[in-house]
Amino acid sequence: MTDLSDQDLIENAIGGDSAAFARLVERHYVSIYRIAFKCCGNQADAEDIAQNVCVKLGKSIESFEGQSAFSSWLYRVTLNAVRDFQRAGQRQMQKMTELAFIAETNYAPDPVMDLTRTQIWEMVQQLPEKQRSAVILIYSEELSHRQAAEIMDCSESTVSWHIHEAKKRLKQFLTGEC
Repeated sequence: MTDLSDQDLIENAIGGDSAAFARLVERHYVSIYRIAFKCCGNQADAEDIAQNVCVKLGKSIESFEGQSAFSSWLYRVTLNAVRDFQRAGQRQMQKMTELAFIAETNYAPDPVMDLTRTQIWEMVQQLPEKQRSAVILIYSEELSHRQAAEIMDCSESTVSWHIHEAKKRLKQFLTGEC
């Protein structure tokens, strides 16, 4: 079953194959968790969100129409789950810690760079929701503007605008103008 495509797994899962559904979740869980963690900056909240996405996936897999890549659809489901979690106020969101960021990015520790990266990601957490999503998808997930637009359900130019506005706001944070 490991060599089946996402589409094959989806079709089998819709047909009631629980092993296919489990394989689909297993294949994408790390990505779901990573997006949730980068959006909320807290391991416990990211785990809760990832679990919620898996539950939603079980309930909504039949609604996947295949008009976009499954991974794009799953990004959108994950971003929506993050928004729902934040709106519900289940927990106060905490800022990303330096240790969590180092573990997530897998680079050699450099105290000066760690501090700068940590501060930037803390600032990203303060961006408005759509700007934060665009920054995470483009810079952290390394998606194209086209892919981010598909996930965010907007045009490429809107994604570019969110990135532009995020850069302006981050610059304000860095210069203390905010």
